[in-house]
This record gives sequence, C-alpha cells and structure tokens, in this order.
Amino acid sequence: MAAKLKKGDKVVVLTGKDKGKEGEITAVMPKDGKAVVSGVNVVIRHTKQSQNSQGGRISKEAPIQLSNLALVDPKDGGPTRVGFRMEDGKKVRFAKKSGEVIDA
Repeated sequence: MAAKLKKGDKVVVLTGKDKGKEGEITAVMPKDGKAVVSGVNVVIRHTKQSQNSQGGRISKEAPIQLSNLALVDPKDGGPTRVGFRMEDGKKVRFAKKSGEVIDA
C-alpha cells in the first residue's frame, strides 16, 4: 500500500492531548503505523548523569499513531484526507477536500 503521509508533510493532530496542533513529520514508521511530528506528543525523559552526559530532564517527541493525524490542506489550511490518482502516467497524491495535488 502506498504511503498517504510522508516525511516532510505538514499535518494536524485529530485526537489526544495535542488535538489541533500542527507540525511537520520528521520520521515515519510504517511497520508500527506511527510517525514522529515536530512539537507534538512531547515527553520528558529523565536521564542519570554519567561521565559523557550532563543528565537531567530531556524533552523529546514520541511517535504518534498515523490514524490520529491528517494532512493540512494546501488550499484552505484545514485537515484533509489523502487520495491517489494518475496524472500524465504518474501516480500522485491529492487532497480530497480541495482536489489540490500534494506532490508535483
């Protein structure tokens, strides 16, 4: 199955503690069905001080379920679903809300 959401896509969170937040996908894990989005689902990792690192509380983005993300429509800025169609013999992704092609 082709990937509906890819690295670099601007997405909006549909459910959970970060509902309504927007960010860019930095990593996708298709096997797990998850993605890491910048500025979304931030968790704090407590690390012990060692010879190499300072230690303390380190913030990092945790993966979020792909079903909880929607692509931001290039035309109106709202959430949209992704579809596929053939244009000039090439398969392209498009926003179902506005019909705009996502990757040219």
